[in-house]
Amino acid sequence: MPKVLPKVLLDKKDLDRSITRMSHEIIEKNRGIGSICLVGIQRGGVHIARRLARKLFEIEGTDIPVGTLDIALYRDDINVRKEQPVIRRTEVPCEINNRRVVLVDDVLFTGRSIRAAMDAVMDLGRPAAIQLAVLVDRGHRELPIKADFVGKNIPTSREETVIVQLEEDLLEDRVVIA
Repeated sequence: MPKVLPKVLLDKKDLDRSITRMSHEIIEKNRGIGSICLVGIQRGGVHIARRLARKLFEIEGTDIPVGTLDIALYRDDINVRKEQPVIRRTEVPCEINNRRVVLVDDVLFTGRSIRAAMDAVMDLGRPAAIQLAVLVDRGHRELPIKADFVGKNIPTSREETVIVQLEEDLLEDRVVIA
């Protein structure tokens, strides 16, 4: 049986365009970037958050804080997983009280990771608002969670897997479905 190659949904140009558009939407919704902090969810969201920060700097000429958030111990499936969770670093370089926190992830699926991320953020302080930016929204929500900023809506079946590959991980920039 021949091996089926993954279908490319977004290439490097598409990714760049999505990041640029999302950056403009973040600026518009927040009336600038003075009160925001980007927080990338480990692992996939961290690279996207840093790309958004670079693009926001290009547009606005202002650096904004970018943090990383580990949600491993906040997940609702921690007790049913066979393997122990891998704990990564949580580092938010600014006070989040009264600040607009933009959570960033690569793929939004059921919404469970985002719920865990919101719990983790609330343990760090009391933000003025939490917004959500995702590179890909693939549908199939199990919780009432909706992204504020979406790079691309991609309808999928539950059996398909959306894979975000980035240069930061020494891969070619692209999003594929397998």
